[in-house]
Amino acid sequence: MPLYEYRAKDADGRTLQGCLEIDSEKDLVNKLRQDGLIVISVEKKKVRGPLFRGRKGGGKVKGEDLVIFSRQLATMVEAGLPLIQSLNVLGEQIEKGGLGNIVKEVEKDVEGGGNLSEALAKHPRAFSGLFVNLVKAGEAGGMLDEILDRISSYLEASISLKRKVKSALVYPAVIVSVAFLIVLFMMIVVVPSFESIFADFGGQLPAPTQILINVSKWMKQYFLYGLGAFGVGIYILRRYIKTDKGRVRFDRLTLKLPIFGSLLQKVAISKFSRTLSTLLKSGVPILSSLEIVAVTSGNKVVEEAIDKVRSSIREGESITAPLKESGIFPAMVVRMIGVGEQTGKLEEMLSKISDFYDDQVNTAVSGLTSMIEPFIIVFLGVVIGSIVLAIFLPIFKMGELVQM
Repeated sequence: MPLYEYRAKDADGRTLQGCLEIDSEKDLVNKLRQDGLIVISVEKKKVRGPLFRGRKGGGKVKGEDLVIFSRQLATMVEAGLPLIQSLNVLGEQIEKGGLGNIVKEVEKDVEGGGNLSEALAKHPRAFSGLFVNLVKAGEAGGMLDEILDRISSYLEASISLKRKVKSALVYPAVIVSVAFLIVLFMMIVVVPSFESIFADFGGQLPAPTQILINVSKWMKQYFLYGLGAFGVGIYILRRYIKTDKGRVRFDRLTLKLPIFGSLLQKVAISKFSRTLSTLLKSGVPILSSLEIVAVTSGNKVVEEAIDKVRSSIREGESITAPLKESGIFPAMVVRMIGVGEQTGKLEEMLSKISDFYDDQVNTAVSGLTSMIEPFIIVFLGVVIGSIVLAIFLPIFKMGELVQM
């Protein structure tokens, strides 16, 4: 998503500046106007490198580093240390580059009279909108230490969930890739070496052997062309996914994939529930919370559904109707959210939903891993066994002729 730097004036005439990740310059201008700001300038920033990167710090900021930073800062603030002193200690403790440089800059901004949330907002590649808004709510409510501790718990849960999904997707991809390379090696290297041996035998080869040799010749001849076509196809697909329409279609397709679609849906529901629950518990207004949840959802279909929820709430309607219409959220989830909304315990219900779907993701990942292994073993056994059998059929035939 593009990164824009903006300057604007608020109702008191103060000049504000910051950076925000958003789809387009027009969306940013509309958002700033909705917040009651007068836009002075908007400039698109060119950002390279990893997702978590400071504005001036060149090193990569890992999610685990943010967890440690949040927890340690929470401990120091709870112990009564002044915020500037706490940031100074953390800045000295963290290795130079990446987060270390960013903390130093944040310390300077806070020492200059700025709020912690405003200082963090200047580094959007390290501190997301969710992080900044939670800190802002903690400052306003006088419970910064509690909010920082809540942020670290949220980030830990998010990182854990991301790792589970990555293991569920990477493991099958690696196994399938290895199986494909083995078959490719046999067809392009092993089978052609037997072709010259079969030619010396003379006579007609068995049908399976002849088919195998023809397929091997075809693969050897067109392998580079196929590889190039595959690369071009991937490039075109990546370009298409970067468009709004392409992203929506791709995300909708991923949610409908067999096996993996169900897993990704569970992940989306868990992430939505945990993020919204954390924001509401921390005192962030529900419309602002939903805006942050939509941006951090990572799925355009889910984002559109959440945007409809925001519109519904803004018009004084309930949260459940748009969720039900989206087709993403199961009936159980919709009903639990509805009950939470009616009883005033929405954040509690959302927390229970996220815990439930975390367990569901664990079960799905374990089941997927245990299912993939025997499937790949059977696939390799059948394919490689068929290749070996086709190779040795002429040898068996020659043995029968010798015995006769």
